[in-house]
Amino acid sequence: QTQLVQSGGGVVQPGGSLRLSCAASGFRIDTYTVGWFRQAPGKEREGISCMVRSGGSTTYLRSARGRFAISRDSATNTVHLQMNNLTPEDTGVYYCAAVLTANVCHDRPGRYSHWGQGTQVTVSS
Repeated sequence: QTQLVQSGGGVVQPGGSLRLSCAASGFRIDTYTVGWFRQAPGKEREGISCMVRSGGSTTYLRSARGRFAISRDSATNTVHLQMNNLTPEDTGVYYCAAVLTANVCHDRPGRYSHWGQGTQVTVSS
């Protein structure tokens, strides 16, 4: 069964950190383009960061640059999103997604064929 299973969300105070994980089963995640997205209440889903099969990555979300980092562990077939210095504006449901494609990143949700179940991140004092 091909699926992405997410873990690592929760409640954190402003300035805190969280690491989200996205574990793949049924396929090798290092042969796919993997993206992280988030959706705040009442807003559209937006792309945060992306990693291609070669290991190259791009951070689309300007507010995430310098704070969020995408990484991959081929041994555990998992992609992570390390989030530091979190602010209340980072609150939302975070999703990982994957697509078998050329060595290209996509920031549009419609480009992805496999999705994790989503995990809530709440930044609040």
